[in-house]
Amino acid sequence: MNVQNQNAYEGKHTADATTVEEGLAIQEEQAKYDDDFATNTAMMNTLLTPRFYTTDFDELDAIDVSGVREDWDKLIEQMVSDPNKGHFKKNEAWDHVDWDGMEPQLKKEFIDFLISSCTAEFSGCVLYKEMKRRGNNKDITQLFQLMARDEARHAGFINDALREAGLRVNLGFLTQSKKYTYFRPKFIYYATYLSEKIGYARYITIFRHLEANPELRFHPIFKWFEEWCNDEFSHGEAFALLMKTDPKLTSGKNLLWIKFFLTAVYATMYVRDHQRPAFHKALGVDPDWYAHEVFTKTSKLSEQIFPITLDIEHPRWQPTLERLHRANVQIAKAKEAGGFGGKLNQLIGSAKAAMCFVSLYTIPAKKHQVPQSTRLEPAY
Repeated sequence: MNVQNQNAYEGKHTADATTVEEGLAIQEEQAKYDDDFATNTAMMNTLLTPRFYTTDFDELDAIDVSGVREDWDKLIEQMVSDPNKGHFKKNEAWDHVDWDGMEPQLKKEFIDFLISSCTAEFSGCVLYKEMKRRGNNKDITQLFQLMARDEARHAGFINDALREAGLRVNLGFLTQSKKYTYFRPKFIYYATYLSEKIGYARYITIFRHLEANPELRFHPIFKWFEEWCNDEFSHGEAFALLMKTDPKLTSGKNLLWIKFFLTAVYATMYVRDHQRPAFHKALGVDPDWYAHEVFTKTSKLSEQIFPITLDIEHPRWQPTLERLHRANVQIAKAKEAGGFGGKLNQLIGSAKAAMCFVSLYTIPAKKHQVPQSTRLEPAY
């Protein structure tokens, strides 16, 4: 970016950006505030950290939405109206945060939550922006441009919160340097649809809990969660419509893939959240209760497009999740210990985790009829 263009973005905020390009340019201007710790944390690639994805963009570009045109046009009209423009920035409702006085373990876990959330939001932004750049299908490129705009705002807003703690993720560096994972388009649909819908369920559950218990709101960013999760909801609706354009994506052998992604997304969320006990204690939330609430909401929402849901009430479900968490703790401790003994314990822990996943996956799924109309509105 040349100096003249760079100066044009000084003093501007990602919340007011009308395109993803403008939002990313503002981020680049702010990169001088970046922090190595936050960026290095975001760069990590493990089973539990957010990843960057790439796919067959030509296949995406070939999608014909004529079969869902009525619902498609309503969704696009809503997104073009941009109800959240200007929302994701600090205002008079942003309380002072005493980062120095925050309990150390809570501070550590909350910063990890913010960095992970920022990376996940930006991961979506990168994928959506690339589809917009490569495609020629007006329907698809317009959708992905709008979703990329939203995700860039979310990532920028989290970076604002991190800057108060003396941290900031260099999003431009992530774009160039983070490892990308290739997924076929149908896997992108399953994974991203569930990511957006479970994101909605997570944020709205926390928002409603803190709405009823404002004394537990230890950081002002939670006040912005309702509008945030409504963006996630809309993005999930878009992927539901994309899947509906091809009935094969939600039938036959693909049901096994749907079940795989449901199990993987739920299990990953459970294990990741149980790594943050101080964070959930400060919110006044039991992680097991929270997981069940989020799984229940996500399962209900996913009935709009998936003909199966996981049986989260099955007697094997919760005990297996708990064993999976213990296996993850064993793996983490083994990595920290190092040496031959650490490697051995790491392998044992990984084997236990794999057996837990198989146990979860083999729980019989619950079947139902998919409704004729796919579109939903936020109701929680």
